[in-house]
Amino acid sequence: MDSFGRKIDYLRISVTDRCNERCLYCMPEGYRGWERGPDHLAADEIVRVARVAAGLGFRKFRLTGGEPLLRPDVTGIVGAMAKIPGVECIGLSTNGTRLAALASALRSGGLRTVNISLVALESELYRRITGGDLNLVLAGIRAALAAGFERVKLNCVLMRGMNERQLWPLVLFAAEHGLPLRLIELMPVTSAEVLTEENFMPVSDAMHLLRTRDELIPQPDRMLGWGPAKYYLLRHTGALVGFIGAMTRPHFCATCNKMRLTADGKVRPCLGDHGELDLRTVLRRAGSDDEIVRELLLEAMQRKPLEHRFRAAFQPCRPMPAIGG
Repeated sequence: MDSFGRKIDYLRISVTDRCNERCLYCMPEGYRGWERGPDHLAADEIVRVARVAAGLGFRKFRLTGGEPLLRPDVTGIVGAMAKIPGVECIGLSTNGTRLAALASALRSGGLRTVNISLVALESELYRRITGGDLNLVLAGIRAALAAGFERVKLNCVLMRGMNERQLWPLVLFAAEHGLPLRLIELMPVTSAEVLTEENFMPVSDAMHLLRTRDELIPQPDRMLGWGPAKYYLLRHTGALVGFIGAMTRPHFCATCNKMRLTADGKVRPCLGDHGELDLRTVLRRAGSDDEIVRELLLEAMQRKPLEHRFRAAFQPCRPMPAIGG
C-alpha cells in the first residue's frame, strides 16, 4: 500500500528511450537526448528489479519505451521475467512497427498482452502524426492476433484538428477485429504548450462524436487490464471503447496502482510528477544486495503523490521516451 491506501502492484519498465517514430504528442521536435548504452539498465538488472518487485507483491509488469522492440534482447528479458515466482502477467506497449517479426517469439517467451498505438487509418495522416509507416503497424496487429496473445488493445491519443475524423473508422476497425479501442486525452509529456485549445480534445467530445453514430452503453464492471479506462459498448457496431481522461476526469488518480522504472534506472512513482529515485546506482554499487533494492522500491511507493500535476502548468523535465510510456 502507498501512503494513501492504494494497492501498488503494477510496474511499467522502460527498456529503452529510443524510438523509431516521432509522435507529435510524445516527442519534442528535434529531440535527440538519447541515453548512452551504458546508461540503460542491462537485461539482468531489469530482471533483478522485477524479481525484487515481485517479492514485494507486484504482480503485473509492462515493458515500454521509447519503442521496446528496438531493444535486441527484449525477448530474452520477457522470458527471464516470466520465470519469476509471483509474476502473473507481462504486457508490452508498442507502436507495432516491429511486431510482425517478433510477435511469435514474444508470445512463446511468456508475453501475455500487447497494447498497440494506432492514431489514424489514413497512411499520410498517420505519417504526419507519427513519422511512421501505417502498413508496418497493421502487419504488427495481424501478427499479434495470429500469435494468440491473451489480449490485444489499440491505443489512440486524441488530437483536435488531427485525428478526430479518424475516430469512427478506428471504431469500425476495432469492431471488425474484435479489439478494444482506448481513446486517450493528450497530456503534457512533451511540453505544457501541447495543451492548447487547438490541440486538446477531451474524452467528453470524443464520446459526443461517437454518440452521433451509435449508442454508448456503460460497462462499469468491465476491466481489461489494470489501467484507468472507463469502457463503453457501442450497441450497433459491437465495438468496446475505453476512455482515459487524465486531464478532465475528477479523481483520475484515486485508484492508481502503478509505478515506473525508466530505461536509465530511475524509479518514478508518478508519470505526472518530477519525483524520481536513483535505482541504477544502487544496482551497480559493489556489494549491494536485494534488500537495498527492496527498500528503495518501498520508499518510492511511499513518495507516490495523491494525484498527478498535469493540470498545474506542468513542465516535463524530460519527455515521454525518456520516462517510459
